[in-house]
Amino acid sequence: MKLSARNMLKGTVVSITKGATTAHVRLDVAGTVVTSAITNEAVDELGLVVGQSAYAVVKASDVMIAID
Repeated sequence: MKLSARNMLKGTVVSITKGATTAHVRLDVAGTVVTSAITNEAVDELGLVVGQSAYAVVKASDVMIAID
């Protein structure tokens, strides 16, 4: 797989919750859970299942940093 996105976080699918058209896919990335909203069709096309490895690919023009 080659992508132009520079931020690819490898993790494990911990849950998939399908709605009417959109699914929330949660990945455990080194102990931090990252949630993505993708179409139900994308979940099916990718064959996503709980327990498999997957990547959260972040493509953004800006990434902000915050502190408390």
